[in-house]
Amino acid sequence: MSDTGAHQRDFVGYGGKPPDPKWPVGARLALQIVMNYEEGSEYSIPDGDGASETYLTEVPGATLGPDKRDLIVESIYEYGSRAGFWRLMRLFADRGINVTVFGAALALERNPAAAAAIRDAKHEVCSHGWRWVGFQNMPEAQERKEMHRAVASIEKSIGERPYGWYCRYAPSENTRRLVVEEGGFLYDSDAYNDDLPYWVKVGRKDHLVIPYTLDVNDMKFSVAPGFSSPSGYFEYMRDAFDVLYREGKTAPKMMSVGLHTRLAGRPGRFAALERFLDHVMSHEGVWICRRVDIARHWIANHPPE
Repeated sequence: MSDTGAHQRDFVGYGGKPPDPKWPVGARLALQIVMNYEEGSEYSIPDGDGASETYLTEVPGATLGPDKRDLIVESIYEYGSRAGFWRLMRLFADRGINVTVFGAALALERNPAAAAAIRDAKHEVCSHGWRWVGFQNMPEAQERKEMHRAVASIEKSIGERPYGWYCRYAPSENTRRLVVEEGGFLYDSDAYNDDLPYWVKVGRKDHLVIPYTLDVNDMKFSVAPGFSSPSGYFEYMRDAFDVLYREGKTAPKMMSVGLHTRLAGRPGRFAALERFLDHVMSHEGVWICRRVDIARHWIANHPPE
């Protein structure tokens, strides 16, 4: 990232004096669960890409090379939409939890039943792009066009426009400016640099950033170094929660948990997620919420100075 505009680097942040977020009902921790829904929008030969998807599968590092259709990877992704998604949705329903879905617009279009289930459960859809493809090298005009297309598509699939934005891995240096230019967004989550939301200036406008996570994230089952067993996954989530909950006695924070339907939706990993949620729900003073709920709370209680 350059040192100009919306992506000027800030090594200080809140420093040793983070604000009291004043979470609802005096919560010590705001816990935000993200379910990534990408299946059907990833790189694939049938969609005109020059290679099949290689990222976040059960066979890390495997590639058939350019112009080769990888039916194994396609099948792994299909598991997420066919089975893993519904397993996770049942879990959230059983525990009365609302989550944020990082939804790629084309993926939601290709599974209307999943889109309807998300809508009916009142989960939030944060735009994950028109397709689940890289933004970091995308020409500005194309990125603007795909952002606009994603917003319109999600509004049609879900019945409500997205209020948040999150890229696949890395935004371009134009992304945040285009989010503000598009209008209608309350926040973006293309950052990993704090335990609390914060404001940035984009041109003359104030813009809210709600940081995400790459550590408390099931993606580390398929990247190295990462989780090698469900027990390690559970322990990492539990320990992160316990530290933040303990700190929350005097300095409440936010915790994000990242899930993928084709990863955490697999039975072995799912069991660890169940244990984690049971651990969380044995504690009082935890606000389990959607990212848009955090955005609205922050806007109302911590407006930009």
